[in-house]
Amino acid sequence: MVDVPRVPEQWRPASGNTPEGRTEGHPPEVQASRFSVLGPVRAWHGTDQLQTGSPQQRALLAALLLRDGRTATASELIDALWGEEPPSQALAAVRTYASRLRKVLPSGVLVSESGGYSIQVADGALDLAQAEDLWAAAEKARGVGDLRQARTLVNEALDLWDGEPLAGVPGPYAETQRTRLGEWRLQLVESRLDMDLEVGCHAEAVSELTALTAAHPLRERLRELLMLALYRSGRQAEALAVYADTRRLLADELGVDPRPGLKELQQRILQADPALAEPSAPSPEPTGKLVRPAQLPATVPDFTGRASFVDELSDILSAAEGRVMAVSALAGIGGVGKTTLAVHVAHVARTHFPDGQLYVDLQGAGARAAEPETVLGAFLRALGTADSAIPDSLEERAALYRSALDGRRVLVLLDNARDAAQVRPLLPGMEGCAALVTSRVRMVDLAGAHLVDLDVMSPEEALLLFTRIVGEERVTSEREAALDVVAACGFLPLAIRIAASRLAARRTWTVSTLAAKLADERRRLDELQAGDLAVKATFELGYGQLEPAQARAFRLLGLADGPDLSLAAAAAVLDLSPEETEDLLESLVDTSLVESAAPGRYRYHDLVRLYARACAERDEQPPSEREAAMSRLLDFYLASAARVYAIERPGDRTVDHLEVTERVGLDFTDGTTAFDWLHAEASCILACVQQSLGRTGLRRAVDLLLAAKDLAESGAISHRYETATRAACAAAATAGDALAEGRARVSLAQVLNKVGRFDAAATELELAAALATGSGDPWTTGNALNEQGIVNNCINRPEVSETHLLKAIDAFRADGNRHSEASALCNLSRALLAMGRIHKSIDLARQAITIYTDLGVTFRLANAKYTLGLALSDANRHADALGQLTDAVQIFVENRQRLWEGTTHYRIAQVELAYGRAARAAQHAEQALAIGCVGGEWMRANVLTLLGRSLAELAQLDRAKACWREALAILEEAGAPEAARVRNLLHPTTVT
Repeated sequence: MVDVPRVPEQWRPASGNTPEGRTEGHPPEVQASRFSVLGPVRAWHGTDQLQTGSPQQRALLAALLLRDGRTATASELIDALWGEEPPSQALAAVRTYASRLRKVLPSGVLVSESGGYSIQVADGALDLAQAEDLWAAAEKARGVGDLRQARTLVNEALDLWDGEPLAGVPGPYAETQRTRLGEWRLQLVESRLDMDLEVGCHAEAVSELTALTAAHPLRERLRELLMLALYRSGRQAEALAVYADTRRLLADELGVDPRPGLKELQQRILQADPALAEPSAPSPEPTGKLVRPAQLPATVPDFTGRASFVDELSDILSAAEGRVMAVSALAGIGGVGKTTLAVHVAHVARTHFPDGQLYVDLQGAGARAAEPETVLGAFLRALGTADSAIPDSLEERAALYRSALDGRRVLVLLDNARDAAQVRPLLPGMEGCAALVTSRVRMVDLAGAHLVDLDVMSPEEALLLFTRIVGEERVTSEREAALDVVAACGFLPLAIRIAASRLAARRTWTVSTLAAKLADERRRLDELQAGDLAVKATFELGYGQLEPAQARAFRLLGLADGPDLSLAAAAAVLDLSPEETEDLLESLVDTSLVESAAPGRYRYHDLVRLYARACAERDEQPPSEREAAMSRLLDFYLASAARVYAIERPGDRTVDHLEVTERVGLDFTDGTTAFDWLHAEASCILACVQQSLGRTGLRRAVDLLLAAKDLAESGAISHRYETATRAACAAAATAGDALAEGRARVSLAQVLNKVGRFDAAATELELAAALATGSGDPWTTGNALNEQGIVNNCINRPEVSETHLLKAIDAFRADGNRHSEASALCNLSRALLAMGRIHKSIDLARQAITIYTDLGVTFRLANAKYTLGLALSDANRHADALGQLTDAVQIFVENRQRLWEGTTHYRIAQVELAYGRAARAAQHAEQALAIGCVGGEWMRANVLTLLGRSLAELAQLDRAKACWREALAILEEAGAPEAARVRNLLHPTTVT
């Protein structure tokens, strides 16, 4: 724990005068006045800033403001302004300053009394008083364990600082207060950083702590926090190196050893103390209260029966307190009511879990079960963890998840699990927490779980459920018919609910009418068996009662592979208007055959989707309509994605080379709306690509990858984009379609480039170039050459890169593609820069900026500014370089290009180091490591190398060497030539 920051003592008079009331009785003029001392000394009346005069006049104002309304005598003020050597006319000067201030300040603010002066300040009207109040509230919040609120309040207090306190104010009193306020601010920062680490925000803290230790090298508490942050970020060698650097610095500067706390931390790191690696809570977004997720779906109002199961499971869950963990796993066939029972039990037991309830549908019965790491990311966000603090790997996310639940009582409902392997990383593992799991399979290999096998309802329970939905009056008069209905449903709850819902919606039907329909075996499966076949029979009951238009919609919409469908996409599949489509979908929701995932989005239960496809194969006439429906969906996604592409890249002729679609896509009002749509539909788009790689859809599917390339560049789902692209390459090669294969291989190479797999990218581009020769495709020709230039830039072959890029520029100019021409000019600029042709490099980058500006491009303008920043840096125009790179990083942030954002921080770090500002360089390098960069592990090694050089400049040699050793390991494994440079840095003679 960091020492509690002490509120700075304000100067108190020897006379012991007491402050007057700070709020009560103040006239309106005083109430409307505000003052600041945590920066320049300033005054406002309302929204108008007042002129506070000369430095000495501001010194008098500051001395009075810091007395908290108390009266200061003339002699006390003279001592505050001049100390032991006042001028001969000091008293007259004080009176003159007071007179001038009185003329500037509102009436009643500056008061003369008893031969002295005081400033009347309303409550909260002085920024220092606000900071004191915020710190007091933060200390109280932390005392009751609400770290999120405490961090928020401390950050609000720190935000009140506006540079150096009492800036430009002369006098011994101002100097003393300046030092004291500066020290208090640093204590507040340490306290907030300590809380950052307590809630798991270690990755973000490293960057700030690196800069702070450089600015305050002898402050051991900052070193201790940095060691802990590095250790929790998986950088143990660097954490130990910080200790070695600190020990050496203290011995050289002060002749002392590190304090015991620092020594103890070093030993705990050496011993890999498990308690050291686990923060006490998840890293939160700054919020005003503890995040308590309440994700349970609504329980059905007509829940029926299952009393013994409800009691059994409720008892187990309510007994979770004091136990390591309570896990109950429900198994049964589809439609037997596992989810309904689990949700009902969770609601019954929720009072035993006051810290929240988490829920997820794991989609275990489908072809694409939810990945545990994806689910953990969603859970961590629900628990208050910032996106930037969520690690990438499954193991790290699981560890942070367990840490987030430590000390909390949370119920986790894992619905529709595939198997125990999918569930294990999602279990809380903490005392007081519990998990409830549903699955089609019995989880006998889930250690410690209480297993429950759920069978069909009893006839009595089934009839009661049917009665509650249909109404007692209708059922009582036709009890035998009702029994026939539930028997025909196989006593499966889902089947009963579907049949009863249809009857309830048709007031002209009798129960006997429904029973007669269900008695017709031609409308059900020929043979009713256990397991999945029973589920299919259940769905047959509902399907057979659909109107023709509903049945068609049910069949065709089930063909799409994505996790859900938007209303617009569904309208494209059905070839209907959005209004007609919505009516059909809502009617299917009423029958429980389709779920409403969110407003305007619809999905199938995985088993219902399989049944819908079976119906399509059996009933859709002519059979070509199935292919036509999927073709319409592909057209919709391609046309819409092409519009997003055109908005983001005005002047890029890529959209002119895409396959022509028969359907139009969505219209977008602005770039933000377009970009949001693309990312919201990412999973559906990539699923559609992989589903459409047959003969008729191949080229359009490949072009959809081209139009949606932003998905690969965002870093969010680049792995899934790569998977779809590889599938497209294989399908095009099998089909012998040179044009489609060439485009797919360029797209794959672009992905490989971004993750630093340059050799593999080069291979794909060689194939693409050969294919372009055969197909004559101008898009593949220009883009393959451009990507080859990028690859060779990355592997330090600028001469080869220049050759490719000059050809690329010619190809783009021949195609009239100015946007892509600008991209190639940027890449050529970097190649020439590597060859030392700095002035030409600057010129090319500026040409690219001109083109992008003329085209009205904003997103790609960032790449040109990034390129110009690199060239200006090599020209030793560091201030101009920083301006361009800072503009670039802001554009990348606005367009969610995380990898490019991180890469630009790396380049800023390079410039800062060249500028001689090693501390700032280290801070930006740490940001690059936390965010990630284009170029994958190769670029990570470069960032570590630069970070080491920055730390060496700051005399943190041990930590510098730790960075270089990690970088060297990455580069040697990749066989990268940069390894030799890092070895030279590690050689003892090169580090002084």
